[in-house]
Amino acid sequence: MNQYQIIKPMQELTKFTEFWSPKYIGGMNEYQFKLVKMIGEYEWHAHEETDKVFFVLEGVMIIDLRDRQVRIAKGEMFIVPKGLEIKPSAESECHIMLMEPKEL
Repeated sequence: MNQYQIIKPMQELTKFTEFWSPKYIGGMNEYQFKLVKMIGEYEWHAHEETDKVFFVLEGVMIIDLRDRQVRIAKGEMFIVPKGLEIKPSAESECHIMLMEPKEL
């Protein structure tokens, strides 16, 4: 990807159909930006080494925590602290952007 190119996340989402398979769209310093299409449930897991940022581009994402549930709608962002166990899901198709360190 050309470093001087405008990135259009909504257009990039049209280039793939897989669910739960993050696609790299760009990087900045030691961080990378990925797009994910999701529907249904993912497994319980934790990111032990880093916080995780979820930015919802379309739809509604649900993050189950052990003590509560968070619903993140289009245009909203949620930061999960490192080490916190989560179970992401979406009742209908949802598109999100992840921001995470490059080594993940």
